[in-house]
Amino acid sequence: MKTKFIFITGGVVSSIGKGLAAASLGALLEARGLRVTMQKLDPYINVDPGTMSPFQHGEVFVTDDGAETDLDLGHYERYTNARLSKKSNFTTGQVYFSVIDKERRGDYLGGTVQVIPHITDEIKNKIIENAKGADVAIVEVGGTVGDIESLPFLEAIRQFRYDRGHGNALYIHVTLVPYIRTAGELKTKPTQHSVMELRKIGIQPDILLCRCERELPQEMKKKIALFCNVEEKDVIPVVDSEHIYAVPQSLNKERLDEQVVDKLNIWTKEPDLTPWQDVVETLRHPSHGEVRIAVVGKYVNLTESYKSLAEALTHGGIANDCRVYLKYVDSEKIERDGIDGHLDDVDGILVPGGFGERGTEGKIIAIQFARTANIPFFGICLGLQMAVIEFSRNVCGVKDACSSEFSDCGSPLIHLMEDQKSVSKKGGTMRLGAYPCAVAKGTLAHAAYNATEISERHRHRYEFNNKYRSALTGKGMILSGIYKDKDLVEIIELPNHPWFLGCQFHPEFKSKPLQPHPLFRAFVGAALAYRNKR
Repeated sequence: MKTKFIFITGGVVSSIGKGLAAASLGALLEARGLRVTMQKLDPYINVDPGTMSPFQHGEVFVTDDGAETDLDLGHYERYTNARLSKKSNFTTGQVYFSVIDKERRGDYLGGTVQVIPHITDEIKNKIIENAKGADVAIVEVGGTVGDIESLPFLEAIRQFRYDRGHGNALYIHVTLVPYIRTAGELKTKPTQHSVMELRKIGIQPDILLCRCERELPQEMKKKIALFCNVEEKDVIPVVDSEHIYAVPQSLNKERLDEQVVDKLNIWTKEPDLTPWQDVVETLRHPSHGEVRIAVVGKYVNLTESYKSLAEALTHGGIANDCRVYLKYVDSEKIERDGIDGHLDDVDGILVPGGFGERGTEGKIIAIQFARTANIPFFGICLGLQMAVIEFSRNVCGVKDACSSEFSDCGSPLIHLMEDQKSVSKKGGTMRLGAYPCAVAKGTLAHAAYNATEISERHRHRYEFNNKYRSALTGKGMILSGIYKDKDLVEIIELPNHPWFLGCQFHPEFKSKPLQPHPLFRAFVGAALAYRNKR
């Protein structure tokens, strides 16, 4: 079958849910038996999100092949089986970088290089390249219609229908129908103006997904259809959902996937949404109650910075038929106030990844509390590194144990990787992507994975310093996961503890609601056992 293209745009406000809508549509089309690939076009000038602050951008997601990407790719991978890569996300910066590089090589034979056709052709070529082998390519355009920086992307997708034919390209616009409480009314004017902006540049949406906090009356759907030049059945309300994993079912109930395959002239089977129904049922009515997990970090007021982590913990709850309540704890407050009152009511403690020295001493205090109080502990990336330093200081007696990321100290338990010492450019130069790891038998990691060889995704520059291996293992620390090619420590554990494990990689990037990650399954299971015992 010739690849069909679905382009998803957003209007009125940012963070309207285009990524979740795209991912949910992908899940529905896969449930119909189609091969789906997904892609995000980001209109910012940065070449990748890797050097952007979590305060501005939120989480940076990492693919198997080492791309640092927008966080929406995490949604795509969680909801679908699409194998995402460096081709699955590109920015304005990457597009212009590529075009300028071609101009410098003389590829344009001295001709004037312009936004149309050179920039738009580059965008279209990247979309086509990523779509190879798929029945349907779902392409989300970042930003909001009306933003000046989005115009080249919108012009490129406008041309797609003329390049590929009317039945091979579909436009879905996600918009907002706000409820004005003082008036007691839903308002359609923002949607009308958003669609008008699209139509000005030549794109007529085929389907409107109308975000609203309450049901959209039939007369209002008629009004939107009339003023936006779509059929009434193509105005699809998307009412705020209790759980994000209920969105595929909600959209299916509104017949979105049926409309899509009909407009693209695709024959499919009826969708089987039983697995998603089971997930939502567990989230709504867990058999084993709730566990409280403390996430001790420094971006705790910005949950988007820990998006994949929060979802992976939810998946661990699904696997254990329990609800996971996340308590975000600011590690700087622990430094300032001490541990009392911050972690007394939790069943597990997780220290996530991060960069920079700020808040690290608070994380070390939290890890010591988890170790000595026998509370299940999970350290990820920087969390592993802080666990190694805590153990070195308080068990091995290495009082000046530290990380060379923060200072030139006497005992750098964590140090810069050898192949990072010559790196001067920051973007995309960390240890990125999937690497193999050998897991020792008889360990917590082996019990979780039930495998001796695994592959996990990384994003870091600093590593466990092998110079201190014997000192730590001599006091009982277990090095349960090793990257053999370079003899790097990937997983550490402590015996005689209910569950204490740190990993240098980011397992949250591979967790899905239908396939919870083994380590999150095991960690939440240990927290549940601790709660029951407590």
